[in-house]
Amino acid sequence: MTKVYVHGYDLQENLRLQDQAGTLIELLHSDTAYASGSRVLEAGCGVGAQTLTLARNSPNALITSVDISETSVAEARRNVAAAGLSNVQIEQADIFNLHYGPDSFDYIFVCFVLEHLVNPIMALQVLSRHLKRGGTITVIEGDHGSAYFYPHSEAAHKAIQCQVELQRKAGGNAMIGRELYPLLLKAGYDSIRVSPRMVYVDATRPELVEGFTKKTFTAMIEGVREPAIKAGMIEQADFDLGIKDLYRTTQADGVFCYTFFKAVGEKK
Repeated sequence: MTKVYVHGYDLQENLRLQDQAGTLIELLHSDTAYASGSRVLEAGCGVGAQTLTLARNSPNALITSVDISETSVAEARRNVAAAGLSNVQIEQADIFNLHYGPDSFDYIFVCFVLEHLVNPIMALQVLSRHLKRGGTITVIEGDHGSAYFYPHSEAAHKAIQCQVELQRKAGGNAMIGRELYPLLLKAGYDSIRVSPRMVYVDATRPELVEGFTKKTFTAMIEGVREPAIKAGMIEQADFDLGIKDLYRTTQADGVFCYTFFKAVGEKK
């Protein structure tokens, strides 16, 4: 049971993912580091946007990063090689059908993957088989229901809802962040800890205005324009107004907020 990636695999999406990763390093990854000599599985590495930070934060850990997309794996290998990282191995694999044996890894890391899966609980259960007893899984997801901004715009919310609905139709869940605790609980993990990580953006944080509001979030919503209009979810003029209003939040008096959720669970 593989994931359905509603955003696509083109160059624009590749750049968006790298912008997102670079902008959110401190917020999402500052407290993730793995012990020297430990084996880490990154499940669903995509183009390696998060892989680079993982490897740099834990230079003496051995990281195996897998993804189902041949295109993404090739790009991840290029990015890792360009960064000069020697502690990462990239492999093409389906996380529901991994060849690693039981208890193969000390830690598992899953970032922006569950939102694209038809059965995230099954994914967490399958991954648990490869995790040593007492080892931990770290899961990071966003939640589109947490987006709010000034000036308020119904058109912007309607454009965001198009992305949510397209992802739902593809079998995913763009609001899965709030569900990490029950998902890990149902999958059998113990000692679960969830921490919300809110991105707050105003004009005093120009790096987030550019890197997050413009190049990460609004770029993602813009990316579903054609399929949303084609599916009859929204009129072209309404969608374009929504995007215009999202960019309006990046002006001198604008504010944009969004929450990610980071969860850590332990294998019993």
